[in-house]
Amino acid sequence: MNASSPSVAFRAARDLLLSSATDPERAHREFVWPDLGPHFNWAVDWFDVIAEGNDRLALWVVDESGEEWQVTYDQMRLRSNRVANWLQSLGVRRGDFVMLMIDNRVELWETMLAIMKVGAVILPTSVVLGTRDLADRIDRASVRVVIADNVDAAKFDEIDGDLIRVCIGGEHAGWRSYPEADAFPESPVGVVVDSDDPAIVYFTSGTTSRPKMVVHTQLSYPEGHLSTMYWIGVRPGDVHMTISAPGWGKHAWSCFFAPWIAEATVFVFNYARFDAKALVAQLDRAQINTFCAPPTVWRMLIQADVEHKPGNLREILSAGEPLNPEVISTIERWWGLEIRDGYGQTELTAVIGNTPGVALKPGSMGRALPGVDVVLVDPVSGIEGDDGEICLPLGAKRPLNLMAGYLGEPDRTAKAEFGGYYHTSDVARRDEDGFLTFIGRTDDVFKASDFKISPFEVESALIEHPAVVEAAVVGAPDSVRLNAVKAYVSLAAGWDESSETARDILAFARTRLAAYLRVRRLEFYELPKTASGKIRRVELREREMDLAPSGRIPTEFRDTDFNLRQMS
Repeated sequence: MNASSPSVAFRAARDLLLSSATDPERAHREFVWPDLGPHFNWAVDWFDVIAEGNDRLALWVVDESGEEWQVTYDQMRLRSNRVANWLQSLGVRRGDFVMLMIDNRVELWETMLAIMKVGAVILPTSVVLGTRDLADRIDRASVRVVIADNVDAAKFDEIDGDLIRVCIGGEHAGWRSYPEADAFPESPVGVVVDSDDPAIVYFTSGTTSRPKMVVHTQLSYPEGHLSTMYWIGVRPGDVHMTISAPGWGKHAWSCFFAPWIAEATVFVFNYARFDAKALVAQLDRAQINTFCAPPTVWRMLIQADVEHKPGNLREILSAGEPLNPEVISTIERWWGLEIRDGYGQTELTAVIGNTPGVALKPGSMGRALPGVDVVLVDPVSGIEGDDGEICLPLGAKRPLNLMAGYLGEPDRTAKAEFGGYYHTSDVARRDEDGFLTFIGRTDDVFKASDFKISPFEVESALIEHPAVVEAAVVGAPDSVRLNAVKAYVSLAAGWDESSETARDILAFARTRLAAYLRVRRLEFYELPKTASGKIRRVELREREMDLAPSGRIPTEFRDTDFNLRQMS
């Protein structure tokens, strides 16, 4: 390895973070993003360097049927070289957009590396999307290549265009078959890319508008996920598992870049229907060291009373949405480990987090991570303070782990970067020790009786009730309060959508919330969600506005329907 090579600089930065895993003050003081030069390709300059001759497992995929696949680092290096050479023979060139619609199977990791190696651009796509969404994305991103599972190939049959089409796991008329790659050499393809070339484009989940196309360069995600590795606490030789579906940014965060930066094993357990006990059995069997799951999974583990701690677990994490303190305390009581929260976006890597070995503060998502400058900006005055929108100063040098922009939408990019900041649209509060607590989205926070209401605070109280699986809180127009706190509730199995259940939930929340936060209205409802599973509160707000002129919604319950004062 050349002493001046980018892989040496990358390793030095990584090793500093690993050696200060429980010393965040040192990490903040000494870590700087490494200068990797004008030409950096993570798949070649990092992955291939650590993979050559390395017989450690890079990937371990298990199906609920019991079938499993194990691939070493060196095998992954050679296999991705073959795929890269094959893609070049098909006409795939530097800068081409390649749509991947592949589930959690070995070929997903192979193709992601191969696409990077030929200098093309990865466009991960969720398997839940239909033909209409796919056609829109292919058009907007000028996609040239589609690689899809056999079960999804038919979705593209009605989409016109001069596309190179590759089928995995079977045959499909007019498509190339993935096993063709087996005939190609394992030698490197030798494509040189610029460090600021686009490498990966993610569509956001679109909670308030049509999905944006987030462009990340050869540096912003591949190098930027050094911060994610630090937050996770994953180490060389670990076995790491994150529950995340392909097609969304979190999958790249924790199932691709961060664990392979650390030289760990990525473990995947595929299942058709979630089974808490089966998941914990796999965590135990595979001797998982670091595990990250969304809040929904943690709540389902608690509902299943899975008190047995998987033997090798060292770090457990949650991301995607804030996790309420009750879940954290229950898991800590059972497993003796604290769930560490973190924060980032599709547009960013991890930028805020509770890091290993640092005492948690209830409700806090932690502090800014090494290499990241986070400020809170008042949305009205634009002044930095301890309460406001989470922003990253753009300054003279753009934050390394920030997207390059929204593809083909300069106005949207400018809107997100006005006033010298990148604006996340998320609101937080910072305490005297620098710990940040999530309040809500700028468009979700509302006023009731002149108080600012954070939906998250109310939802956290509601989901502690055993009847509540999920809750979404919005402001319902009210002639007296401006808005009344309204909760839309998804019930757990075995509970009826009755007035008795509504009264019980309202009374329960009344004992856990300050008077100004009290839930005044409640409705049992199937919560609208994006394809990635995020609740679309904007639809619920619009519903309230649309129905407000007609008076009370017939299917909702109100606190005035019950004598709650006697119950509190």
